[in-house]
Amino acid sequence: MSALRLALLLAGPALCAGVGLGAVDHDRLTPIQAVAGYGADFAAIAVGLIVWRRRPESRTGILLVLFGFAFALPDLRIVFHGSPAAQTAGMAAIEVVVPVFGLLVLSYPTGRLASRVDRGLVVAGFSLAAGYALLELLFLSPREPHAGGYTECFECADPWTHVKTYDVLGIRDGLDVAISVLALLFLVRLVRKLLVTTRRQREVVLPLAFAGTFVAVEFIVQISVFGAQVDSWTNRAWFWIVVASTLVVPLSLAAGLLWGRGARAAVADLVLELERTPPVPVRDALARTLGDPSLELALWLPEQRAFVDGAGDRVDPTSSAERTVTVLGPNDSPLAALIHDPALLERRALLDSAGAAARLALENERLQAELRAQLVEIRRSRARIVEAGDQERRRLERDLHDGAQQRLLSLGLALQLARARLGAGGNGADDLLAEADGELRAALDELRELAQGIHPAVLTEQGLGPALRTLAERSPVPVRIESVPDERLPGPAEAAVYFLVSEALANVAKHAQATSVRLRVAQAGSAVAVELEDDGVGGANPDGSGLRGLADRVQALDGTVAIVSEPGAGTRIRAEIPCA
Repeated sequence: MSALRLALLLAGPALCAGVGLGAVDHDRLTPIQAVAGYGADFAAIAVGLIVWRRRPESRTGILLVLFGFAFALPDLRIVFHGSPAAQTAGMAAIEVVVPVFGLLVLSYPTGRLASRVDRGLVVAGFSLAAGYALLELLFLSPREPHAGGYTECFECADPWTHVKTYDVLGIRDGLDVAISVLALLFLVRLVRKLLVTTRRQREVVLPLAFAGTFVAVEFIVQISVFGAQVDSWTNRAWFWIVVASTLVVPLSLAAGLLWGRGARAAVADLVLELERTPPVPVRDALARTLGDPSLELALWLPEQRAFVDGAGDRVDPTSSAERTVTVLGPNDSPLAALIHDPALLERRALLDSAGAAARLALENERLQAELRAQLVEIRRSRARIVEAGDQERRRLERDLHDGAQQRLLSLGLALQLARARLGAGGNGADDLLAEADGELRAALDELRELAQGIHPAVLTEQGLGPALRTLAERSPVPVRIESVPDERLPGPAEAAVYFLVSEALANVAKHAQATSVRLRVAQAGSAVAVELEDDGVGGANPDGSGLRGLADRVQALDGTVAIVSEPGAGTRIRAEIPCA
């Protein structure tokens, strides 16, 4: 325990006991009233110290301690009426409990105000409290009739700051009206806070919101009936209402912030749920146990030094006003991270217990996520290989067209010029040149066929439709094209469709003994569907080199290929290739 918390722990009981004994000794309260009234103050201080220790990152515990002290401090001026120090301290703290209470409720559960409106309300509350304190300290004397709301006390000392006694009743009435308006605005903000919070946050905030509503209504009624300076010491009925308003705050806060009932049962249910066969997703089980449907799970992969989601994609868990990150395991080697509603921080024990209970399941989930991440990388690698292969095909086709093919054409022109100069006959040279020209044209045709097979220029320049029609015209088996997209598709998708059809038609020509082929290419959402069917003998082997290479190209783009080839019933190939 820190020195400050220890000092407050000792000062709280001392203050409450001191003013309680003084009140009984001066016949202000009965012993029962003193125990009830200052026991409520001490309860606020004690619960505040517990919350402060268990949740040091939250300021709520500190504010609750201040709330308890703010209730007891003003009574120093009544109990220790002959002390100028006690009179000064009591008058200075006369209404400070009002803004402290507002700050406690509006900033709950973090202890930090989230909006300018809330900060404005709290600043206004402290300003009004300062106005009351200045009136008391400068212009009121307990020796004068009705000073400070009490009858005259000739044995009382004046505060050290007393200047001169004035009738400030009118100013105080104005401050009473202002503080009533402030209390109404506080209620409006409290209702709005309940409406905009999530279900889990509402469960935590609701008890203190109820207490805040009770206290605010009690204060508004007090000002309307008695004024802000009601002497609850002599008004016995109102005394018990004030005690109730003091006690309801620490009790409700303990119910909301320190509530742990059902946590063990929830964790036990989680363990049983994770042991079921088949196992449930860890994220769903944790979300149900913690009561946060929006919970997200990020798994740590040590080899990649990064968090990934269930699909294996990298994520960067970051905290914000709407979402909070809780890392499970040591910071240097975490197991996972939970991205959840900030309200779950108010049930830290349940959060930690659920994470510990799910540790083994999270280890298995992490291994699966690692495998999925590797699979994602393999798919990307395959796609990069296919893209690199297509680029190399285009380069070879371009080099053949612009290089060797152009040289052969130039050679053909040279042969024609030579034949023209030799003229007819030419000692038989003309026949040799004609034969050479024929061989040259055959070589050009073969070179064009090779270039088309490497990567067809028509596909790059005109698109998939003309390229497929060119394949159909060159196919020895008649091909009926039923449909083909008019719009251009992404380059990798067009290349995959083209080479799929090209390889399939080559297999039909070599092995199928078919008389016709039906081809259909159509958009299917964000993918392109290819359907090719022949009337051949069937019985094609999907694991053959041709069909296997065909499937590899499609699957490299995260597509799918289905081949149905029953003996005697022809072969049907259907593929879907993503266009994204």
